[in-house]
Amino acid sequence: MIPENRALFKGRVVAAYGRQYEVRLEGEGLGGNVLLCTPRGKKSLYVCGDEVEVEAADVTQGVITELLPRRSIFYRADTFKEKLIAANVTQVVMVVATEPGFSDELLTRCLCAVDSQKLSGLIVFNKCDLKTHLQQGRELLSPLVKLGYSVIELSALDGNLDDLRQRLSGHISLLVGQSGMGKTTLTNALVPGAEARTGIISNALKSGKHTTTHSRWYDLPGGGALIDSPGLQAFGLAHLTREQIENGFREFWPLFGQCRFRDCRHDREPQCAFRTALGAGSIDPRRFKIYQSLLVENRNHFPPS
Repeated sequence: MIPENRALFKGRVVAAYGRQYEVRLEGEGLGGNVLLCTPRGKKSLYVCGDEVEVEAADVTQGVITELLPRRSIFYRADTFKEKLIAANVTQVVMVVATEPGFSDELLTRCLCAVDSQKLSGLIVFNKCDLKTHLQQGRELLSPLVKLGYSVIELSALDGNLDDLRQRLSGHISLLVGQSGMGKTTLTNALVPGAEARTGIISNALKSGKHTTTHSRWYDLPGGGALIDSPGLQAFGLAHLTREQIENGFREFWPLFGQCRFRDCRHDREPQCAFRTALGAGSIDPRRFKIYQSLLVENRNHFPPS
């Protein structure tokens, strides 16, 4: 049993399953132990990576009593609800693959969220040993490479992950991506003994089956940590303001303040710097179309929890 004077501990959420959380305790006594915890009250707003205060009932169970201040919170939102993904991350690693085909729109939306929060971003192009769609994937990533986004090409099954390990060292990195991109296989390759489940790609639907149903924290051997998250099929940004959306597109940064009208909507206004750059080829038409669709979602703005 827990001594009465040792009942309260600080800890970190290392896995989230609905209203149940695994919390790794810090400090003396039970430091390093993992408790299965539930939140106090009806609200359950905790997420993997959160730092919390826990009231321990015994050496296996406890109650989360307080959420400590977050340094970052990465999440997505549509018109009706928000979905928290991970907290206190310093880097978001977006995993795409040659097979099944990936959505460049979903990737662009993730990057917008990353840049709007001023987090580090990294794109991992996985399964590059499969040559059939390699060039097609490179073409989709080409506009992002031109904008300065880092892309690492690899195959998680080959085991040559030195470049990626170096980029992960010292960071709390969140793995995000569509189902079937190989995030879980990548986690197994990076973290000995992770024993994370791997999935089978559905050939009929050209989409990966969901194999990670919750987010989980892994300590990396070389320092830092990795959070593996469930596969994404959508990434809404309805919570972002117009200014935050525009800050999420790097190609817009040199153009701020250059339009004729201060309140330019970058639609049909004369002497619009954005549309001039679009016509000159400085802005990728596909990315500009995604930007316009995000503005429509922006009309239903609501703040994060």
